[in-house]
Amino acid sequence: MSLNVTERLKIRSLSVERLRRRAVTFTLSSPLLRWRYAGNGADQILIVPQELRAADPSFWTEVTHGHFGLASEIADLKGASAFRVTPPSLAWERELHGFGWLRHLAATEEEEAATAARELVLEWIALKRLSQGIAYEPEVIARRLISWISQANMLLEGLDARSYTQIMSSMGQQIVALRTTWRNAPDGVPRMICLIALVLTGLSVSGHDRQLKEAEAALVTELKRQILDDGGHVSRSASVLSDLVLDLLPLGQCFSSRALPPPDEINTAIKKSLKFLRFMRLGDGMLARFNGVSTGSPAALATVLGYSSGELDLMPVAHSSGYARLERGSTIIVADVGSPPPLELSTQAQAGALSFEMTARHHLIFANGGFPGPADHDWDSVARATASHNTLCLAETSSSRLIRHDQLETMVDGLPIRGPDAVAFEFNNGPEQAQLIGNHDGYLKRYGLIHARRLALSANGDRLDGADSLEPPKGTLRLKQDLPYAIHFHLHPDCLCRLAGKGACRITLRDGETWLFTVAGDTAQLSIEESLFFVDSAGPRPGLQIVLRGTTFGQTEVGWSVHAERPNGGQT
Repeated sequence: MSLNVTERLKIRSLSVERLRRRAVTFTLSSPLLRWRYAGNGADQILIVPQELRAADPSFWTEVTHGHFGLASEIADLKGASAFRVTPPSLAWERELHGFGWLRHLAATEEEEAATAARELVLEWIALKRLSQGIAYEPEVIARRLISWISQANMLLEGLDARSYTQIMSSMGQQIVALRTTWRNAPDGVPRMICLIALVLTGLSVSGHDRQLKEAEAALVTELKRQILDDGGHVSRSASVLSDLVLDLLPLGQCFSSRALPPPDEINTAIKKSLKFLRFMRLGDGMLARFNGVSTGSPAALATVLGYSSGELDLMPVAHSSGYARLERGSTIIVADVGSPPPLELSTQAQAGALSFEMTARHHLIFANGGFPGPADHDWDSVARATASHNTLCLAETSSSRLIRHDQLETMVDGLPIRGPDAVAFEFNNGPEQAQLIGNHDGYLKRYGLIHARRLALSANGDRLDGADSLEPPKGTLRLKQDLPYAIHFHLHPDCLCRLAGKGACRITLRDGETWLFTVAGDTAQLSIEESLFFVDSAGPRPGLQIVLRGTTFGQTEVGWSVHAERPNGGQT
């Protein structure tokens, strides 16, 4: 794909920044300067931070049966060590070397599991004497250090002197390696995790606090840059915030344990992130599936939100992140009204401009496809397409476009996304209804048309009226040939859907409640088609979607509505 001027300038800027970071890393890693980052010997863990992530004791049972399940993949060990088998995927290998799974072994409280944990750590140390490969990617080092420190009680208590020295010596070497290489971590969350780990090691490991202030300052800079005013992440993915909160909370506790004042920005970032997570949570207990949100657990999200102490004022609009929330009665709608994030942070961004998700009570009705899990990368491009979202798709093309450019893909470690350049919206949270009006220019350069959408949720939440239009930005336009459009309404796989006469269909929720969907006039034809829900833990799950299809000559509007039905067939 050809690049525009802005993208070419961005590549040049990213390339210069990448070279600068590599040069700094190379310089600091040299024998002449590397001593600067060495500690006085990592001979003691001063503080063991609390492990806040949920643990699964059944992991140990699986290990005893020769299976090592990570990143939605299971490796059959066949009697060998997990470090000696062929990794089933890169994601699995990164999780293996990140050692986050140690918490599952600790949760068993069985000495046999603890012994196995210590043996695996010592085996890793024996095998990884060369500082290269996936095990020494900066983010993987960071995750490993956090895990080892968090599980220090299990790993170090009662250990013989030789093994104790091996683990602490390795930890000291890894701290030095991370201090000299963290700048090479990909932008976004990976870089943040590296800095969290460096601050944690400065607080928790004896002899390694000389660079604590430097790490603090770098972390504060990243927090200010990556956490937006409304609490969203600069990548526009809500799912990354849960993990960040679980890493930042123990960090604040470690400052208190050392009688040191934590930077104000840590607590501010936590509060803002929790507020945004609350904003993005639908009635089913899950985060709305936009821009990289994949499989998750309602219980895990509830646990994270539990750290807010109930101090979460619900905002109707997240302006900086580009999302709006309509809530009336027991119905919640979250809509995407933002442009894609910066190119370097857009490798999981999706072409879902003006798409929305909707729940009634705890039932998910309209659901975007979401982002596939780590074991389903073959579906990434499909899941990112506009057609996998609850919005209008023109001429079977997406409102955003994937940028296939070898140099750029290498620099950002994935496929970035382009457009829409402008997404505008108005939100009115009135007493009679909550109304959202928005438009985007994702089809303007190719077809000369603007897509506009209007959503109005009734006061009791039992009726949603919508309208989608295509028109030029000003004046009138007659296309040389009519263009096909499709307005997609993907249903959660638990929903059933049947035609209910011309231009109407009935949606049945899991508990038997029904909602009637209708399209106004004859502009578009209603059909029920197959769909895919990508965020099921078992992989892409088949479902149904309501699709309104038609053609536009340059100016078209399609009205539609969906309302809850009473048991006797009337509208509530």
